[in-house]
Parts: sequence; structure tokens; C-alpha cells
Amino acid sequence: MSKKEKLLHHFNQSFDEFMNQLHLEYNHLELFQQAFSHSSFVNDFKLPKLSHNERLEFLGDAVLELMVSNYVYHNYPHLPEGKLTKMRAAIVCEPSLVIYANQLNLNRLILLGKGEEKTGGRMRPALIADVFEAFIGALYLDQGYEVVKSFLTEYIYPVVESQSITEVIDYKTQLQEYIHQKTHQTVTYELIEEDGPAHNKLFTSVCMIDGEIIGKGSGRTKKMSEQDAAKVALQKYERGKM
Repeated sequence: MSKKEKLLHHFNQSFDEFMNQLHLEYNHLELFQQAFSHSSFVNDFKLPKLSHNERLEFLGDAVLELMVSNYVYHNYPHLPEGKLTKMRAAIVCEPSLVIYANQLNLNRLILLGKGEEKTGGRMRPALIADVFEAFIGALYLDQGYEVVKSFLTEYIYPVVESQSITEVIDYKTQLQEYIHQKTHQTVTYELIEEDGPAHNKLFTSVCMIDGEIIGKGSGRTKKMSEQDAAKVALQKYERGKM
């Protein structure tokens, strides 16, 4: 068995385990081999020039933009077009894509050339983000729109709503602008609790409008706890409970 065959055999086994863990099916393994094939891998083994993942990355980028647009449109009904655009950009930007990929441990599957592997390509944010988009493109071609939508709903959107993305999506600014559009009330935040050892503290803050508590949130920093409290307050407004 050649080196290329060994690498692909290992990929096939690992990818099958990966998809089983996600409860996803697949029909065309070669499509996903391409999604995880970096150009350095293709060059090293003198494979056809277009057998790397860049075309699938192009498609995945478009699929993500459409699906995330749909997600923010329906989940943030109070936001105008400009704010929706900014939120979508935050969700699909490179740092966010890397967070999603790392949550899935996606980088272990990447097929790299020898030189790229030695220089730390497996940990390069841009490379990891590209592979995530290529995977989305391959999943879309192989399984269709609804499967990709279900995948994002189960594994990605919860991360978007978690502490990991809270600092990317500025809920405090969104809440301030929303309140300003409706009233001239003042939004303030107060730290009410610090818990845990110095190296791993959990902060809890409340969000108040004219002194009335409308949201409570927690995070590993004071700023993150305030963002979480603002998110809770926004969600109350969206549900019409304020």
C-alpha cells in the first residue's frame, strides 16, 4: 500500500467514525475526501489540479451565507437589515468558523502535504475555516439542504448562542440600540456575583433598564456575563415578554 493509499485509508476510517458520531449519513466518500484535501496534499501526490477542496469551499461559503441569513432573519426579528448583515458576518467570519470546526475536532481529518504538516498547517485558522466551509459544501451536495440545515441547527447554532460567540455578537450594543428606538430609558449592568477560584472564575451580572432587572447572565469574564445578560433581555423582548 502506497503512502497516499495509507493516508486515504486512515481518513476513510476516521471520517466514518466522525459521521457516525454526528449521526450523519453519506453516499459519496470521494466528495468528502476532496473536502478535506488541502492543495498541498494534492500537489505532493501529483493528483488532478482541481481535486483539492477550494471549489467545495466556494460552494460551502454560499450555502452557509444563505442558511445563516435565514437563521438570523427568523431569530432576531427586532433587528434591521444593517444589523442582520453585521450579525451574519460575525457568525460566518473566520474566527467563528474555527470555533465551530474545533468544537467538532475537524482538523484531525485534514489531508495535508508533508511540508504543510511540518509547518503547523493543521492548526492554521484560515486553513481550518476553509475546510469547514468545504465540508458544508460536500454535505450539501451529498445529502441536500435539509440535512445541512439540521446539522447547523444541532451542532452550530447552539455554539453561536453560547459564550464562545457572545463576544463576536455584540448583544449589548444591539440591546442599547433596540431600547433607544423604543424609549429613552437607560440600560445599565451590575456585577452581582463572583464564584470559583481565581484562575477559573464565573461572573454573574444583571442587565437593568431604569433600575429594573430585565436579564441575568453568566460568563468567564465580567464582559461575557454582561453580554449574556443582554442576550437574555433581547430574547425577552423578541418573545414579547417585556
